[in-house]
Amino acid sequence: MLIFTPLLPLLILLHSSTLAGDFHPSVQVQENLSTTTSWDGEPIHYPAGTAKLSGAIVTLAPGTETGWHIHPVPCIALILEGELLVELKDGRTKKLKAGDTLAEVIQTPHNGKNIGKVPLKIAVFYAGNTELKTTLLCP
Repeated sequence: MLIFTPLLPLLILLHSSTLAGDFHPSVQVQENLSTTTSWDGEPIHYPAGTAKLSGAIVTLAPGTETGWHIHPVPCIALILEGELLVELKDGRTKKLKAGDTLAEVIQTPHNGKNIGKVPLKIAVFYAGNTELKTTLLCP
């Protein structure tokens, strides 16, 4: 049973600020993505089943394309180096450069192209399950 006292809001506030200040002052945290939708505006839904997190570094030479593919699970891409153009079949595109983060489209065919002059390196993190692959090539 929770008993309300005049000190309860102050205790909650102090607890919240303590959690926010747990890092050493020399540690800087800069959020670069917070979203409930993928970049095409569709809501993000996590698959049922046994949760599985995974990550990969994808490298594309200049002028190289990933080929049309889908992600059956939510994923986030962080551009480490180079420039990326992502395209959807309906013609929508998204350009990204080093430092940009993208909530990838889910169950939507898309293609990525290295449009820069240097190798493109992308860190991709997936929130899937043990039964689903993270990426499927389109026929």
